[in-house]
Amino acid sequence: MNSTDALKRDIQIGTLIARYGIVISFVLLFIILSLASSNFLSTNNLLNVLRQVSINGVLAVGMTYVILTAGIDLSIGSLLALAGAVAASLVTGADAFNPAIAVLAGIATGAACGVVNGGIIAYFKAPAFVTTLGMLSVARGATLLYSGGRPIPNLSPEFRWLGQGLVFGIPVPVIIFAIVFAITAIVLRYTVYGRRIYAIGGNPRSAKTSGINTNGIVFSVYVIMGALAGLAGVMLTARTTSALPQAGIGYELDAIAAVVIGGTSLTGGIGRIGYTLVGVLIIGMISNGLDLMGVSSYYQQIIKGSIIVLAVLIDRSRARSE
Repeated sequence: MNSTDALKRDIQIGTLIARYGIVISFVLLFIILSLASSNFLSTNNLLNVLRQVSINGVLAVGMTYVILTAGIDLSIGSLLALAGAVAASLVTGADAFNPAIAVLAGIATGAACGVVNGGIIAYFKAPAFVTTLGMLSVARGATLLYSGGRPIPNLSPEFRWLGQGLVFGIPVPVIIFAIVFAITAIVLRYTVYGRRIYAIGGNPRSAKTSGINTNGIVFSVYVIMGALAGLAGVMLTARTTSALPQAGIGYELDAIAAVVIGGTSLTGGIGRIGYTLVGVLIIGMISNGLDLMGVSSYYQQIIKGSIIVLAVLIDRSRARSE
């Protein structure tokens, strides 16, 4: 084999790794965990993994919208808690509302906070990091005030079904996540709106010059993120059977990690929602595998944080090479 053929082969291998590295990593991790724990491949455990990742998956889908526009949202854990408290308050006691009303109220609560985030970021040009960090504190305080700092229990059975029920053996949260994922995949791949999100993330100045309403698109992605955080709050509350004021702490890190591990660039304009799904599953499998092996949750935080830093370094290295 001459040097030219060797070079072509190396380029092909490098291209395959760059394109499918996340999928290869997922397969290798799956094999490793299967060998490390005999319980990992059990049906109950795999369903449990899917049930656990569904909430982070919904958040990660919303975060994909935001990061594709080169933004960030650090408030989603607090929005989740606030939406969960609002929804729970409507389905407890003798005067419980229809669960559908509670779900809509939770989603609307998250979306309303997203309106504030998006408005400040898009129209007042405030940094997304600072804006959403402020909303993180505001929403957490609002949750504590709304709930009185206490859990809201005794949720109606119909509402709890959203987090604990099964449809043909498939957990309801998994079905909800699958629907959200499918809709987003269609939107980002096949619609003008999706193409404009990529255009803004790739080059906002050129996107604006070409006639795209950049402020409107940026505003909208934070509203979507807020609505999905509200939906995730409803799902988590239904699953845990009560709304906890401290719910959602650290959830933004898992969502960001899943998106970045999936290859979506923090500089915007590059990423695939399908790879976000793989990133969500990787984060979920790591947590589940470490639990099965008895690894302390403290070490798990260190591992997750290290993964985020590594993914960012890879992202920056890829950006410099392009």
